[in-house]
Amino acid sequence: MKLRLLIFAVVTLVMVSCLGTRSPRYHKCEGAVWATSYHIVYNSSKMLDDSIIAVMSMVEMSLSPFEPMSTVSRINRGETTDTDSLFRRILLASQRFCNLSGGAFDPTVAPVVNLWGFGYRNGSAEPTQAQIDSAMQGVGILKCRLDGTNIKKQPATEFNFSAITKGYGCDLIGEMLRRNGCTDYMIEIGGEVTVSGKNPRGEKWRIMVDAPVSNDTAVVHERMAVMEVTNCGIATSGNYRNYRSTLSGKRVGHTISSFTGRPVMSTMLSATVMASDAMTADALATACMAMNPDEAKAMIESMPDTEALIVVADTASVAGWNIVATSGFPVIQ
Repeated sequence: MKLRLLIFAVVTLVMVSCLGTRSPRYHKCEGAVWATSYHIVYNSSKMLDDSIIAVMSMVEMSLSPFEPMSTVSRINRGETTDTDSLFRRILLASQRFCNLSGGAFDPTVAPVVNLWGFGYRNGSAEPTQAQIDSAMQGVGILKCRLDGTNIKKQPATEFNFSAITKGYGCDLIGEMLRRNGCTDYMIEIGGEVTVSGKNPRGEKWRIMVDAPVSNDTAVVHERMAVMEVTNCGIATSGNYRNYRSTLSGKRVGHTISSFTGRPVMSTMLSATVMASDAMTADALATACMAMNPDEAKAMIESMPDTEALIVVADTASVAGWNIVATSGFPVIQ
């Protein structure tokens, strides 16, 4: 079973560069993985597609809650306390991002997300308060440890690192490409991106950020902005493409608060984050969606080499939203 990513990548970033003009050394690798698509372009004297797929498989067998025999699935079921290097790296990184976001980013909220019907197990989409309270007992990534036999806060604790895995996967593929002498590449998995070096035209990579246009039957790609970037990771999170209606008819998004166990109610429509690596961008974009716009912007501005473009709903605006960006966000309109 492939890894389905729960929270982030609802605003897709796509490569704008024309691949039809790439030099013979540029290769294109694309397909489906983790219930999403991937598009990779890299400059190499040899084909590395098999190695790319091998990295994706390694990530799945460690971090996919949809793969029954993955490390995280076996830990969630209480079958083992043995971890691998990917799990350890992601757990420690998640604790760091939890601290940075004041608790807004917490992958142990997984059982509550499942209750609301957005996770790796079917939920009711409108759980009772008693069900929420029960599931919230296991939430607390900062109380999980790698230095003993009990990794979890308590036996009921479960991990879903989907809000960081795609970005981490992009970074791991980039590390593999660099080990093979490739420094010019664009890796995109389900909307999370890492870029390095130059595109096939010998320029920085041009990445399009979608406008927050919702559609009940299809994903709509409408240009909101274009970034010209290199040597960084980019990720976008939002609620307008991943939502459902409760039994009472209320529309709720997939970002579930680690404080209340309920969908976050906010004017935030999407957050696009640029950081030194895609894992960081992925986690911070998710954290932003669990915060109010001012808190999210302040968090990003407190971090070096990190920028964000935040889209906030505004019924008074012609477009229906306003853009709030940090000073260094590289946008070409």
